[in-house]
Amino acid sequence: MKEFWIWAEPFDRKVISAAIEAGATAVVVPEEGKYDEVKKIGRITVISPDGDLKLGKDVVYVLIKGKEDEERAASFPPNVKVIVETTDWTVIPLENLIAQREELYAVVKDAEQARTALQTLEKGVKGVVVKTQDINEIKKIGKLVGEYEEKLNLVTVKITKILPLGLGDRVCVDTISLLNRGEGMLVGNSSGGMFLVHAETEENPYVAARPFRVNAGAVHMYIRVPENKTKYLCELKAGDPVMVYNYKGEGRLTYVGRAKVERRPMLLIEGRYENKKLSCILQNAETIRLTKPDGTPISVADLKEGDEVLGYVEEAGRHFGMKVEETIIEK
Repeated sequence: MKEFWIWAEPFDRKVISAAIEAGATAVVVPEEGKYDEVKKIGRITVISPDGDLKLGKDVVYVLIKGKEDEERAASFPPNVKVIVETTDWTVIPLENLIAQREELYAVVKDAEQARTALQTLEKGVKGVVVKTQDINEIKKIGKLVGEYEEKLNLVTVKITKILPLGLGDRVCVDTISLLNRGEGMLVGNSSGGMFLVHAETEENPYVAARPFRVNAGAVHMYIRVPENKTKYLCELKAGDPVMVYNYKGEGRLTYVGRAKVERRPMLLIEGRYENKKLSCILQNAETIRLTKPDGTPISVADLKEGDEVLGYVEEAGRHFGMKVEETIIEK
């Protein structure tokens, strides 16, 4: 996930407070003796000569005026976080450095510079360090960083099998965000084939809508989380980051507020995209829905063979949730 730091020079409590409210995760204070003062403003990491992370040791700052400075920024050990600032805001040094190191942070003055730094070479820097006293600009940058975006190519999956099962343990994922019609989470029996399970945004005569919730399915299934990783549903807990996708494949970050595991009757659903089989196990209830290609939710109670829903496919193979290249067969 991308990070958002504020550079507190000159030291201004209102600016630091605004940055914390906008989602900043660290405050860079070049001078000593401000640690306790920052901690009184909010719970946040302080980067300074006497901070939680030591400026000049754990975190270094490099002003890039030429190739020599760029080479110096690239030369630090991989564990050192490097803040770079360019004198004329050119993207070229960022491109070169992004290709060479992970722990790279770019000084930015406004939201436009932040967007460029976060998207350069598609990968972007790990985080931005904001140097401005403009509170409105700080809020814009916080919103930009907080709305971690990802675009996937979702596919149309034709349902081939629906099989009622017995009781099993399923996970309801309650998030700290309100989800919209056409949004849900990607889950599946295999990380190589997932279904877009729709959020509980729909009213019905028996149960009120729960637009913050996705009844995601059986405990063993994979769910897609940020940075191209997966987790087992049973691993989710309050505070964990998860991805929410709409029917266009546009993903955004949210966090788990609560994960409820309850014993319920389950349903095996299988589908096919080209020559690839996808499957998932969901609760057998009217309120659980998959997502049609136009974003319309369809209840598993109404689902039938031949129906088309949205899914995501990739080559299977995960190790501790990270994508790996290996020979694997999942049935």
